[in-house]
Amino acid sequence: MTSSRPYANILSRLRDAGLRPTRQRLALAKLLFRGAPRHVTAEELHNEAMAAKVRVSLATVYNTLHQFTAANLLREVIVDSGRSYFDTNTEDHHHFYHADSGRLEDIRGAGVTLTGLPEPPEGTRMERVDVIVRLRDGL
Repeated sequence: MTSSRPYANILSRLRDAGLRPTRQRLALAKLLFRGAPRHVTAEELHNEAMAAKVRVSLATVYNTLHQFTAANLLREVIVDSGRSYFDTNTEDHHHFYHADSGRLEDIRGAGVTLTGLPEPPEGTRMERVDVIVRLRDGL
C-alpha cells in the first residue's frame, strides 16, 4: 500500500502533476516540501541537497525547480534580473523582499488591495498579479 511508504504523499504529488518521480526529483521534492511553506533559491536547494548527500548538479536543480513550477507545485518569485526564489506556497499571496539580507517573506492575509488595474490587451486574460514590496534596513 502506497500510503504506508515514507514520502508517499510527495510521490503522489509528483505523479498527480504529471511528473515521473525520478530519484533526483523525489530527493529534491523531499527537501522542498517537508515542513512549513518556504522560499528557496536554486543555490540554497543545491546546498541542502549536497548536505543531505544527494548527488545532483546545480543545473539539474534549476531544471527540476522549473519543471515543478510548470506543474504548479511551486511559484517562481523573481525579485530582480539575477535573483529568483521558488515558493512552496502556491496560493495567491504577495511578498516583502528584504533587499539587504535577501530574505523573502509572505505578506499575510489580505494585506494588499489592488485597484485600477488596466484591462488586459485583447485576446488575453489576467492570470495573476504579484506584488513584491522591496524593503531596506534603517529609516
